[in-house]
Amino acid sequence: MGTIDGPYFEDLYRGQRFEGGPGLTLTEGLAAAHQAIVGGRSHLFLDHGLSRRVAGGDAALAAPNLVWDVAIGQSTLVTHTVVANLFYRGVVFRRAPRLGDTLRTVTEVVGLRQNSRRAGRAATGLAALRISTVDQEGRRVLDFWRCAMLPLRDQDADTGHADDLSVLGADPGHEDLAAVASGWDLGAFREAVPGRHFAGLAEGEVFEVVGGDVVTSAPELARLTLNVAKVHHDARASGQGRLVYGGHTIGLALHQAVRALPELVTVVGWHGCDHVGPVREGDTLASTVEVERTEPLAEGGLAHLRSRVRAVRDGGEPAEVLDWRFVALFA
Repeated sequence: MGTIDGPYFEDLYRGQRFEGGPGLTLTEGLAAAHQAIVGGRSHLFLDHGLSRRVAGGDAALAAPNLVWDVAIGQSTLVTHTVVANLFYRGVVFRRAPRLGDTLRTVTEVVGLRQNSRRAGRAATGLAALRISTVDQEGRRVLDFWRCAMLPLRDQDADTGHADDLSVLGADPGHEDLAAVASGWDLGAFREAVPGRHFAGLAEGEVFEVVGGDVVTSAPELARLTLNVAKVHHDARASGQGRLVYGGHTIGLALHQAVRALPELVTVVGWHGCDHVGPVREGDTLASTVEVERTEPLAEGGLAHLRSRVRAVRDGGEPAEVLDWRFVALFA
């Protein structure tokens, strides 16, 4: 009888490509199910008429967190046995997909480093992955780096992998971040959505979102986005119970950021995302959102935002679980 498991760290090698997973079409049903789990109050993705007026085209835009959740989920062919995710780098939209588009992802192993052994802990290694997502016409949507920690199948193995993973990836530049929305009619967004928009943002502003959001339907979100990592489905996988997929926490953070800044048009990229603590189903998440920096464009501008998320569980003290620095477009 065959066993369906892996890959483990020692099964990976630099240059290895994983591209056999299914494509996923972004439908209205998929978008609605995703929104029901992680929320989403962004005008541009709820109002299809507004989406077409702002971004043109016949089909409405897909929400950015749905797109990156699918891309990350498709990449988990490599990380079925993942223990933790360490970083994401270079996350920037090259194109804003629309409902009806089909996403496909190729994941390449670009760096490997076996961790030093520690008494009482399982042997692990770090795998740096380049995740390249395209639509049905081969147009780039996302192309970024992710670092995952994987266990070794053979606890005594010495793979010799010792790559310097700090040199991989790059922070997106201004031109990259601005490009995805070039040609959009942000004036149409300002006309339709009341508020202060980009001109009213001030660097250093901090917003505390009062009233948290409970984490529910965690394995359902993982299945919805093709995420096969065992720790999100099988309570036995981590030894500490089932963990919530990181994109679930990020999605709720975005939901709360839009409550703080309802004029936010879309997210165009990330500077970084640190999962500083575990999240479990039933936790209640609350966040603080800070405007770190603003950059004007020919129309509207970019706001560099920082979301810090806390989890409350079982009546205990709030625990920090997410530090997410991202870039949003404002009209």
